[in-house]
Amino acid sequence: MKRYTTRLVDGAYLRNNFNCQRGCPVGTKAGAYVQAIAAGELEKAYAIARGPNPFASICGRICAHPCEEVCRRGKVDKNPVSIRALKRFVTEIYGVESKRLFDLGDTLRHSTAPGSLNPVKTGKKVAIIGAGPAGLACAHDLTRLGHDCTIFEAREVAGGMMILGVPEYRLPRNLIKREVDAILSMGVQIRYNSKLGRDYHLSDLRKEGFDAVFISIGAHESRGLDIPGTELDGVINGVEFLLNANLGYKVDLGEKVIVIGGGNVAVDIARTARRLGEESMPKGHAIGAVSETREDIEAALDMARSALRIGARQVVMVCLESRNKMPAWEWEIEEATEEGVILACSKGPKRIVGKHGKVLGLETMNVRSMLDETGRFNPSYHEGSEHLLEGDTIILAIGQASDLSWIQEKDGIETTARGLLKVDPETLATTAPGVYAGGDVAFGPRIVIDAVANGQRAARSIEKYLKKELRVKSVWKSEGVIHEMPENFDAIPRQKPPVIDINRRTGIGEVETPYSEENALLESSRCYRCNINTIFSSSKCILCGGCADVCPEFCLKLIDIRQMREDKRLEKVVRARYGTDQPRGSAIIKDDERCIRCGLCAKRCPTGAITMERFEEEEVLV
Repeated sequence: MKRYTTRLVDGAYLRNNFNCQRGCPVGTKAGAYVQAIAAGELEKAYAIARGPNPFASICGRICAHPCEEVCRRGKVDKNPVSIRALKRFVTEIYGVESKRLFDLGDTLRHSTAPGSLNPVKTGKKVAIIGAGPAGLACAHDLTRLGHDCTIFEAREVAGGMMILGVPEYRLPRNLIKREVDAILSMGVQIRYNSKLGRDYHLSDLRKEGFDAVFISIGAHESRGLDIPGTELDGVINGVEFLLNANLGYKVDLGEKVIVIGGGNVAVDIARTARRLGEESMPKGHAIGAVSETREDIEAALDMARSALRIGARQVVMVCLESRNKMPAWEWEIEEATEEGVILACSKGPKRIVGKHGKVLGLETMNVRSMLDETGRFNPSYHEGSEHLLEGDTIILAIGQASDLSWIQEKDGIETTARGLLKVDPETLATTAPGVYAGGDVAFGPRIVIDAVANGQRAARSIEKYLKKELRVKSVWKSEGVIHEMPENFDAIPRQKPPVIDINRRTGIGEVETPYSEENALLESSRCYRCNINTIFSSSKCILCGGCADVCPEFCLKLIDIRQMREDKRLEKVVRARYGTDQPRGSAIIKDDERCIRCGLCAKRCPTGAITMERFEEEEVLV
């Protein structure tokens, strides 16, 4: 007899069932704001999107959208709902980039962080080191809890790698400034050109009266490459290049640029160079990269685009991975090839060639394998496959690291073998009392939304440290709904975010543009509405099996109750119902992963035993 693993529907089950919300590091109720867009409730949609995320407008443009990676629609037809682009659609109307005045008070109801826009002051002072997304998010939440926050930023501008590492054609600088200004307007103070270890130490912050510290200095150091020739003139560290380019300093690249690293940053450089030098660029190789992680890939792609916009006529990137295994986002690669970038994959760097101390090019070899016999990353190459790529500049984009030279023995700060600050993964507490850390300095290069989540987690931990308690409880709410999916919802194709025509793209102008209202409504109507669930009434069900028969995805099944492999709680329910260890009867089980919320089962039920209910979880201070 076939057995089925079953469990009761409870808060934990529902939380896991809302894939997009679970996939978002800050718990954004993505499905809820997508459904609000579909219903034409755009202001409500923005309130939901902005509630847990102080960088909603930024994430609407550059978020790596982990929510989409787990979207149930994507599991069914390989085309998830375009959640990020829909977020941008509503932020364009109500966000900091719009001209409308939006009352943020309504967003608190949708926030995963406790607090108020007008909190009672606690008199506690918190120092936040680093004005990147993690530090700013931490300051945002702590300020709402009544603490006075001062951010110490080593550079003359706030935003961290959002402004120093992301090209302007992906993320406009005035948008970053507006998001930062919105946080500063809450009363957050910031001290620019204040570098830890140079202008102050942790002990100085204690002397100044700060009760707690959050360290989020980022990873602004480039990792080196252990091949001959890296000391030659014309070899540039990737992070250094991005910092200078995005701060507006001139970087002389020459006509031919080689990017060693592989990722979305490298594609950025390639696309920019192709655009500026299209008529004079010679035919032949383009791009190269060496990568181990998606973060490395993204960094190299951004660098490639930026170099091209600064004036390179040819960009070469060597990619260890084969074309179908490149970690870069597929849409990034497609846009690059559309603009004339040629991919040269399965190649790695052997040495940098120079003359009279100046770079002449990069010698590469064809990759035999990326992994060794133990499965670890250890590329091997085909002997005799050496090939010289000519270049004036070589940019190393093979990873980033944090500068930890500021640590003093008296700080009590421990580090890991990876060169990161040692933290408790749950609280983000370091080994020093009252000192917390998050973002790149604690976990290595992260996407923006992960950094924001770190800042928010640190804020909660600091609140507990300062007040010795943070009493928050989770409350589930449900309401019965008359549920009906839009006509032909399962046949609507994914609406690709619009982009500027290739011939009209300029150096810093945004490539992607927002949805039209028509396309936003179409895309949002593709959502499966996973927060709406079928509820079965055992007292009304006659086990006719009609719901299972009508289900188009075969996610309902009528089985012998003895086929259920129950968890402990369900086992108690079965025993209470049947009063025996060997119950006899039938049961209906449901596979929620396959359910598309069409509602046909509820319509088919002759006794009204199946209803549709919308569930929502809220956190409240107690």
